[in-house]
Amino acid sequence: MTIHKTCDGVRRRDFLQIGATGIAGVNLAGYLSMAQADEIAASQGKNAIFVNLPGGPSHMDTFDLKPDAPVEFRGTFNPIKTNVAGIEISEHLPKLAQCADKYVVLRGVSHTLGAHRLGSEYVNTGNRPLASLEYPGYGAVVTKELTQSSKIADVPPFVAIPRSAQQAGFLGVQYAPLNTGATPRPGQPFSVRGVTLGNGLTVNEVTKRQNLLTDLDTVFKKAEQNNQLLKGMNEFDKQARAMITSKAAREAFDINREPESYAKKFGTTPFGMSCLLATRLVGAGVKFVTVSYGGWDTHRDNFTTLKTRQLPAFDQGLAALFTGLAEKGLLESTVVYVTGEFGRTPKINTRTAEGGRDHYPRCMFMLLAGGGIQGGQVIGKSDAKATAPADAGISPDDVAATFYQAMGIDHTKEYHSGTGRPITIVRNGTPIKQAFA
Repeated sequence: MTIHKTCDGVRRRDFLQIGATGIAGVNLAGYLSMAQADEIAASQGKNAIFVNLPGGPSHMDTFDLKPDAPVEFRGTFNPIKTNVAGIEISEHLPKLAQCADKYVVLRGVSHTLGAHRLGSEYVNTGNRPLASLEYPGYGAVVTKELTQSSKIADVPPFVAIPRSAQQAGFLGVQYAPLNTGATPRPGQPFSVRGVTLGNGLTVNEVTKRQNLLTDLDTVFKKAEQNNQLLKGMNEFDKQARAMITSKAAREAFDINREPESYAKKFGTTPFGMSCLLATRLVGAGVKFVTVSYGGWDTHRDNFTTLKTRQLPAFDQGLAALFTGLAEKGLLESTVVYVTGEFGRTPKINTRTAEGGRDHYPRCMFMLLAGGGIQGGQVIGKSDAKATAPADAGISPDDVAATFYQAMGIDHTKEYHSGTGRPITIVRNGTPIKQAFA
């Protein structure tokens, strides 16, 4: 089991929490994450892939290098040209350099939350966290807005590989993600609880166990009227069983069905294989997929860690994601959003001989692609040392509004919390017009 532990003790584990109802291989999370067939919005973005980089990647060593800055800032990496004139990125991202026409680089994204948990909540919702309210993540909103409740889905609307920092918030557990609990491995069958029938279980046996679920519904009938959790279970148990017995769902998660010529470009790392699965899932109709790749909390040995561990897998997997979606004709209909919770300090610390970089929300990068977003651009700018935006800057709220515009969702739409409080999807933020130019 891969574990990424950030400096504040937050663990990023590749695991699946098994619920108390683990009947027929279906856990509670699986029950509460079952999809309903889509009603596609009139927009270019029909699906989305959110690539989360927990820990906070260094902007100065990836997409916002400053080769002319003083040595204590610029570090040891050099910029290289991309396939778009005038755009340069890190020398350790050569594959991404060759497909820079596919995505937009946002520089000078800025906020003030330098703790992992708070920063993560901000960039995963597009709203600055409030103690009194749990905002829904992008996946929950997309699931609510772009699915139709009158139909039963063959595939889940929201899948997290291996699990997601995005939660359903006040929207309710029926919009929570289906966590795969693991990442695919090359040449091995990929099993997902709630989708894949394991331990010799047959579809017929699943059907026979429906009576047990009916009994549970009867026991909790009265409680469901006042309990959101149980209400969500009751509402989605039919979808859960439908998904388990769906051939389409099982095939969607089977990466071994991809041609070798297509799959090999993703490599064999957990991140690369996760990106491969993500392309397959959106092609099968999954509305929203998160892919998490941690390990970016580089307070020590920043350059060695990035060069030898983080960037090679990131470069290969993400480049293959962009080009693979384009090859399948899915990039225009799939919005891709790549971000960590913050950047890292421009000035190198002295904790180790080569130094590291610490938390730095004042300046960071994000990437966007697909859904009408015009790749081959750099939007925004940081100052000469990448310490702050060189202009007004871009907020996570602005990026959120841009994402929703690409998905055909009005970010100013109001929902109501459990208490009846009106809540705007993104309370602050303006779409970045240049992203679509």
